[in-house]
Amino acid sequence: MTVRQLSLPELVAACAESGIGKVGLWRAPVQAYGVREAAALVRAAGLAVSTLCRGGFLTAADPGERAAALADNRRAVDEAAALGTDTLVLVSGGLPAGGRDLGAARDRVADALAELAPYAETHGVRLAVEPLHPMFAADRCVVSTLAQALDLAERFPAHQVGVAVDTYHVWWDDRAPAQIARAGGRIHAFQLADWTTPLPAGVLDGRGQLGDGAIDMREWRGRVEAAGYTGPIEVELFNEELWARDGREVLRETVARYLEHAV
Repeated sequence: MTVRQLSLPELVAACAESGIGKVGLWRAPVQAYGVREAAALVRAAGLAVSTLCRGGFLTAADPGERAAALADNRRAVDEAAALGTDTLVLVSGGLPAGGRDLGAARDRVADALAELAPYAETHGVRLAVEPLHPMFAADRCVVSTLAQALDLAERFPAHQVGVAVDTYHVWWDDRAPAQIARAGGRIHAFQLADWTTPLPAGVLDGRGQLGDGAIDMREWRGRVEAAGYTGPIEVELFNEELWARDGREVLRETVARYLEHAV
């Protein structure tokens, strides 16, 4: 997503050229290219898929909408397995139309996980529940903190359900460091993005390049590693200014910023 202006073949080639061994993929471009074709493309370049993003949106109260969401998440698990990644990132979904009951929405997420986790395990895929900043609670993600994400994940074995830690979404929370320690082996994905101000209109596309904002990337990396995380570290930036630039240039810049601010 950081360089969504690149086609999938361009992305894979640019990663290989930059010495990046793993790439986190999003479902839409993978589906457009073809899941099997995408898997072959990545393997041929000597790369691996770190995570697939995203499943989720599991808060619907309507039975038909709920069934459709579960079916889509099973397809997402199938896609992750075909791509060779063991991690599917889940964004829970916001309140259903007209809804105001956050607790009930979170309960429906838990119910959905109970159906999806065993299915994912049979395909060698873990579910990583990602909390998003509270500003997204109404329309995108009723899971706003790592504590809430872990309350959901801990209902299931760690090899089935864990959490995704994204600095952009958790950096503000003074309880997050303790929750990272609590998570331990349930940290299934770790993503970096900076928080810059002023926030853009719509907010969603406001993730800053590493080093441009308020977050100490090296400190957060140290926290997840102290909790035992040894997996890939992704940089996931939603940023209109970056998307308007040459994607290969942005990728090279991102590598340099990672080495400067996170290593």
